[in-house]
Amino acid sequence: MTTLTETSVAGNDDRRENENDNNGLKLMVALDVDGTLVDHDGHMSPGVREAAQAVVAAGHEVMIATGRSLNATLPVIENIGIERGYAVCCNGGVTLRLHPELDNGYEVLHKATFDPAPALRALRERLPAAKYALEDEDGNFLSTERFQDPSFGVEAVGVDFHTMLEATAVRVVVFSTENTPEEFNEAIEHVGLAGVTYSVGWTAWLDIAAAGVTKASALENLRLQLGIDPDRTVAIGDGRNDIEMLGWAGRGVAMGQAPEEVIAAADEVTHSVFDDGAAHVLRSLL
Repeated sequence: MTTLTETSVAGNDDRRENENDNNGLKLMVALDVDGTLVDHDGHMSPGVREAAQAVVAAGHEVMIATGRSLNATLPVIENIGIERGYAVCCNGGVTLRLHPELDNGYEVLHKATFDPAPALRALRERLPAAKYALEDEDGNFLSTERFQDPSFGVEAVGVDFHTMLEATAVRVVVFSTENTPEEFNEAIEHVGLAGVTYSVGWTAWLDIAAAGVTKASALENLRLQLGIDPDRTVAIGDGRNDIEMLGWAGRGVAMGQAPEEVIAAADEVTHSVFDDGAAHVLRSLL
């Protein structure tokens, strides 16, 4: 594990020369959003924005890879000026292609859907007071308990739990204000969720996707499509939903405030989101 400083992340001069003469030298750079590009208030510093824009302008394949849903991801893409390329939303459940000639500037290339009913029933039994939300295959959000969150990107429609069981899901979110994070984690472990992929957030928050679907699985599909060598991949993240992505990347960088298990999955550690850690790494790619 290497701990990065502003000087130690300076890139190799030989690597910088003629970086983008051909696709074999182009980097594929995957960027988490919350806790990486923006702080927990949703603020992106000028330093992070400028560093990301510079890497985009240098011709590298820069792509957002986030747990956020599509409509909550698009403003971040616009903020750092990615007009062409790809993005991964919903923890790998949705892959976008970006191009200014497309309607609204993007198209959905792939959605990984699943039947949420078994997981929802099992969780409801253990966490009856939790709030549940579900993104369906049409991009709508359904929720219980008037559950809303900025990561949804749209206003969720209140429904009863039975209606959620009948939907086809891209993403399921479970949040509890009635349980401590420890109680929440214990309940999830007791349920033993099968047939899905899931990750626990910083608080009593759970994201669920289709089995085998992660940010890493979606990024690997894009890497193969783009013909970029595995050692030319870079990823920066801070959450437990970034663990697979950091292990996938040739250079996986954890943010300084990341939990221990996230740091253990990374090759390097940069500064925290409050000290523009992502900007330090991005500048090293120029």
